[in-house]
Amino acid sequence: MKNFALIGAAGYIAPRHLKAIQDTNNQLIAALDKFDSVGILDRFFPRADFFVEFERFDRHIEKLKRNNVSLDYVSICTPNYLHDAHIRMALRRGADAICEKPVVLNPWNIDALIDIEKESGKSIYTILQLRLHPSIQALKKKIAALSSKTKHEVDLTYITSRGNWYAISWKGDESKSGGIVTNIGIHFFDMLSWIFGEVQENQVHYRETGKAAGYLEFEKARVRWFLSIDEEDLPKSIRESNIKTYRSISVDSEEIEFSGGFTELHTESYKDILMGKGFGLLDAKPSIDMVHHIRNAEVDPQKEFLHSFIRRINS
Repeated sequence: MKNFALIGAAGYIAPRHLKAIQDTNNQLIAALDKFDSVGILDRFFPRADFFVEFERFDRHIEKLKRNNVSLDYVSICTPNYLHDAHIRMALRRGADAICEKPVVLNPWNIDALIDIEKESGKSIYTILQLRLHPSIQALKKKIAALSSKTKHEVDLTYITSRGNWYAISWKGDESKSGGIVTNIGIHFFDMLSWIFGEVQENQVHYRETGKAAGYLEFEKARVRWFLSIDEEDLPKSIRESNIKTYRSISVDSEEIEFSGGFTELHTESYKDILMGKGFGLLDAKPSIDMVHHIRNAEVDPQKEFLHSFIRRINS
């Protein structure tokens, strides 16, 4: 049984990590969040020590070490801009880090953390759960088996409605979240590079606070992508059904069904990590490079390779 600590216990994604720790028969011994709405701990680990101040949490971890209580992993579910600091804290305290997406905001943070990994002898893992989704794994196998030199035509659309709170929260602050392409798009960009190879071209056709679109060309595919948190962008049939999220990936006009199957992916990620097979910094780097470029590139609203949803917005 391994000992875990968790930072960001009051956040949206924390329950999936708590469930993964429980499902893998390990225990949470300490948790931290500046907000104290963490009744979720009663469902999983009611005996875990809880802190609202980082300094007291850090001293507690140090005390555990002095008392020969091992801390094996720190799970990090905090706002994106804090990931780098919390990863460093985990390694400094002799634990491996398991960090939610994106592992960091900038490519140079990856390089620095690789050096810290080497110095500490500890490992940094990140959650790239789409790589574990059965439909996505099947697509990767299918693409790998095809010998055609013609690039695949891919359309990626992800719309997940968010209310007015989003812009007020840290997620609406690009300096903290990395903006929409990082906060909600990172998994999809990772998935695309994992399946279709290295990026050869990266165009940005539209970029505002609540939506973005562009074109990515990989070794094996040409991809038109569109991301939005605006409910008005949902297809009419979806809105009329009172569904708030729409995700679609089509490859050569064939729709890839992956609307379900997400509930156990964090547990599967933890199982791999505990066996030393989890995804690390080098796995995460291509998508971090991609979204950093998208955040900083000049917007070019060209006609070629436009996603159909952008054509609709521009019409």
